[in-house]
Amino acid sequence: MAQHEFSDILYEVKGRAAWLTINRPKVYNAFRGQTLEDLIKGLHLAWNDKKVSSIVLTGAGDKAFCTGGDQSAHEGNYDGRGVVGLPIDELQGLIRDVPKPIIARVNGFAIGGGNVLVTLCDLAIAADTAKMGQVGPKVGSFDAGWGTALLARVVGEKKAREIWYLNETYTAQQALEMGLVNKVVPLAELDDAVNKWTETLGERSPTALAFLKRSFNADSDSIRGISNLALHAVKLYYATDESKEGVNAFNEKRKPDFHKYVD
Repeated sequence: MAQHEFSDILYEVKGRAAWLTINRPKVYNAFRGQTLEDLIKGLHLAWNDKKVSSIVLTGAGDKAFCTGGDQSAHEGNYDGRGVVGLPIDELQGLIRDVPKPIIARVNGFAIGGGNVLVTLCDLAIAADTAKMGQVGPKVGSFDAGWGTALLARVVGEKKAREIWYLNETYTAQQALEMGLVNKVVPLAELDDAVNKWTETLGERSPTALAFLKRSFNADSDSIRGISNLALHAVKLYYATDESKEGVNAFNEKRKPDFHKYVD
């Protein structure tokens, strides 16, 4: 087992699979700028390691896979580089570009940006305790592009709109029924299920898998442009009082009142 040092993630190579674990359980594995920098570096490591056939993306502990951007670091700019202070577009594009299958090991809440990561991964196995959903309009944010258009391809147009407009939370079984995850297993069996798939992928032709991933991506890669446009739009939105009301309400644990800024 090979190990590398990171600040916000754990990186391990187990057999032919690289495991990237967001290691911020105290904030339900929400990401800040450094978290995304670590994930980007980890994905490049896995990409360039010829002994790695597949990649597992998950969160530390059994409470959360990832709950999106860390609101305590938000304040309009988060804490890193990129259009919104998070190199999220670079990470999302890299998940598509790495020529190896990426499995989302969904061990708990996959909310907001975490749900988008599940959508982007090639495959997803969820624990029966996992819960998924979007919260953008509740907290003064949105993640259009991969988060909307690709989600609509995965779960269907009506269901994607429901997820984004109503912000309900869905069980792992519901996620399976809508096609957001491939498989649901008891939490205690999650690692065995993931390992079984990574072992199978390790027996497959790496070049064939790379061509297959490229071909799947080619059909939907126009969404990359929508994502880039939307990221610049959300940057402008974050500067508005309406958006800031969502962040303030979340941090103050109260219901937001968006309409006082638009009526």
